[in-house]
Amino acid sequence: MKINEYGFVRVAAASPKVKVADCDYNVSEIKSMIDVAEKENVQIVCFPELSITSYTCGDLFFQAALQQKAVEALLELAGFIKKKPSLIAIVGLPLLLKNSLYNVAAVISHEGVLGFVPKTYIPNNNEFYEKRWFAGSRDLNNFFVEINGESIPVSSDGMIFHTPFASFGIEICEDLWMPVPPSSKLAMQGADIIFNLSASNELVGKNAYRKSLVLQQSGRCNAAYVYASAGCGESSTDLVFSGAATIAENATLLAEGKRFSLDNEMIISDIDVVALRGDRLKNSNFIPPQEESVSEIECALEAVSTGKWHRKFNPYPFIPSPEKEDEYLSEVFNIQTAGLAKRLQHTGIKTVTMGISGGLDSTLALLVTTKTFDFLGLPRENIIGITMPGFGTTGRTYNNAVELMKSVGVTVKEIPIVNAVTQHLKDIEQDINLHDITYENAQARERTQILMDYANKINGLVVGTGNLSELALGWATYNGDHMSMYGVNASVPKTLVKTLVRWIADTQMGDQPRKILHDILDTPFSPELLPADKEGKIAQKTEHFIGPYELHDFFLHRMLRYGDSPKRIYFIAQQAFVNQYSPEEILKWLKVFYKRFFAQQFKRSCMPDGPKVGSVNLSPRGDWRMPSDAVVNVWLKELEN
Repeated sequence: MKINEYGFVRVAAASPKVKVADCDYNVSEIKSMIDVAEKENVQIVCFPELSITSYTCGDLFFQAALQQKAVEALLELAGFIKKKPSLIAIVGLPLLLKNSLYNVAAVISHEGVLGFVPKTYIPNNNEFYEKRWFAGSRDLNNFFVEINGESIPVSSDGMIFHTPFASFGIEICEDLWMPVPPSSKLAMQGADIIFNLSASNELVGKNAYRKSLVLQQSGRCNAAYVYASAGCGESSTDLVFSGAATIAENATLLAEGKRFSLDNEMIISDIDVVALRGDRLKNSNFIPPQEESVSEIECALEAVSTGKWHRKFNPYPFIPSPEKEDEYLSEVFNIQTAGLAKRLQHTGIKTVTMGISGGLDSTLALLVTTKTFDFLGLPRENIIGITMPGFGTTGRTYNNAVELMKSVGVTVKEIPIVNAVTQHLKDIEQDINLHDITYENAQARERTQILMDYANKINGLVVGTGNLSELALGWATYNGDHMSMYGVNASVPKTLVKTLVRWIADTQMGDQPRKILHDILDTPFSPELLPADKEGKIAQKTEHFIGPYELHDFFLHRMLRYGDSPKRIYFIAQQAFVNQYSPEEILKWLKVFYKRFFAQQFKRSCMPDGPKVGSVNLSPRGDWRMPSDAVVNVWLKELEN
């Protein structure tokens, strides 16, 4: 598996055992961890601040013997890594430059020592007094230092290292804690990954705050952030170091190391560089200031092949994790409610009509609407729920629709559509036994006409029920269920609809409505536009025709959220749904997704208003603007190669 071909690069944060001022021992531990990293196909590994000497050397940093030994140890590491063309290491050491000592990060690869990045902000408060030994990078100008006959660049204003697969920058410990960390500038100048060599001691509560800084900075910079801190073996004369290590990507925690370990510790993750760059591409403010610049270094780095991933791909990107479920789902529900409330307040309308089918989408829309009416102090009786049985309506969905409306206290109306549709088909000379698209759409449009006309009758508003997944695939009848006066589910995908209804049932409903909701949750997705089978059960199952919604939601998220290419989506989907769908199934439904997504844009171009609830939305007035006659060929051809 060639992860680099699909836009990933493998990184690691390492915290080796150290002995204070014992460079030989420290280098031997660094070497052993580099060997482990190489076996794991790591491409860039970061070690802690001053990892060659250890951080807690104190006034020993002034000793020429230690300074010289640190440089010799660095050259030893550079020689060691010369036969490792697929790996770059970042280590820390004290370096004498122009009569001052600097706390620097050294980048080494099979090409040698590529550059030095000095620490920018030198702490001199509380338990830290580094200014006793070190100067900051702002006291320097860019220049080259001669070491062992080689000229090595030293950067005072930041340095970006460009590999074939990612660009990265470096900051050191305290730099992260500043109001404007150097990494902000580095990210604006093109660094995809920020490495932080740190020696952050432990205090009660400090780890949580430190981790939050890493997560926030990775999100603010649209970058990955790899943090490696000093640990076992550092002096505990006054402080304790735990070897904290964190890898984050765009505010998401990918890996976290074990603290207070007596062994060498390393965490590894695969960074999605393409996704990071996709986010930056859409951010029109992510442009580097012309007056600022950084030094840039080109680095050779070989690709790696691996049979093992060091990250997980969530197959259900719209569904929150269990520990965040209450907060997240409550937020979605509140956004939907607030959107509808504003529309009712603005129009002065106090009544609504809704088509209630006994399916999930209309169920969620009904729950949102009842909450909105409670919020506005309007009687639930002003919600006119209309069930409109047709040729394909089953007893199960009909009973669930009626019982649900009764249980939440809305006004129940039943308006059968069989006679009206039969007459309509006769009027347009359509054979009623021909169960084609005309037969199906005539029912959907009849239902919409009833809802619209009844709303006019009561001076009401039609609340739409269609969800984001159906909009993406065009699984709606144009000028039928496609239309409403406000679509509360417009940016809620099918997988989230199901999760949200289940959460509402389990947390906010009494026994009777909860029982009804759970039966609705267990009902197959269907528009029920074709007659039921001989046993009276649903014969027309949506996912049989268009494919599993969980796959389509995954495709939609990768395409719109990250701008992924078809090949990348196909590749990542195989990892996310391993043992659930075969590669052949994924490819089949991905092609269906693209064909329908392009062909059905005309339905999205005139969709009703509705609130945006997440990062993916298809509103033609907001997040998604696409010509209705765009051609899908480029996307499909990529999947054929």
